[in-house]
Amino acid sequence: MLSKGRRDRFKPVIGQHLRRVYNFCFRMTLDHGRAARVVEEVFHRAYLGGDDLPEEAPRAELWLLHIANHVLEKRLPRTPEVSFDVLDETLRSEATRTDVVRSLTDPQRDFLLWELKQGCMTSVINCLSPGERAAFVAAQVMRLPDDDAAKALGVTVSAYKVRLSRARQKVGDYLAPRCEHVDPMNPCRCPARVGTALKKGFISPASTGNMVQLRKPAQPYGRYGASPDGDDAPQRDVAAIYGNLPEPEPPADLLDKIVGNLESGAWDKK
Repeated sequence: MLSKGRRDRFKPVIGQHLRRVYNFCFRMTLDHGRAARVVEEVFHRAYLGGDDLPEEAPRAELWLLHIANHVLEKRLPRTPEVSFDVLDETLRSEATRTDVVRSLTDPQRDFLLWELKQGCMTSVINCLSPGERAAFVAAQVMRLPDDDAAKALGVTVSAYKVRLSRARQKVGDYLAPRCEHVDPMNPCRCPARVGTALKKGFISPASTGNMVQLRKPAQPYGRYGASPDGDDAPQRDVAAIYGNLPEPEPPADLLDKIVGNLESGAWDKK
């Protein structure tokens, strides 16, 4: 049995690192429920192995991400569950429709455009193999330095760089001829795809709380949140686009659920 003192010491770790760990898990799974279950397991494992928890917050984060990657490696299939062809079929197989966007009020229109961009960008990286996906998320979404990212993923720096290079190439090759956020001359534009995305269930109105539904930005939507200042000018650099995606919002009850498992003593039996 583990002690109450240990529970008390571990509790702040959950609140401090939940969002970052959830961000990593969600980008890897593109599913709020699956991500939440992985996060629960991560903190459970971390609690049981608490003697190895680094005291410094940055090192503790890498340790937690390492556990998360280990759990995901066991749970995710070796090949992607989504392909670039499936993504094209979902969002780009039908004629564009701008009437849907024009019919919406400003807040709802901005929200759906923002949701579509976030969901599409996350779906693109879910077309990568889990190893390449983890490298891309660590570098471009989590913004970890090479040494830290390699440590979190449990590989050598050289192996990490190979995975990251392949991932960047595939993501860039897919987005470069399609996405308006990379080049304004490209054919795929969010306002014209909202109608199809709603019809296919890829996104849904803010009132339903379903589908992609990534985090609502703390600041006003602006032009659907391409960068922290709301400027949605084409960024051309794929890394910059991913680096500016806000964190997804964890399920509202996730923190309380994890803390409840900790405080109840449910995690004390090894």
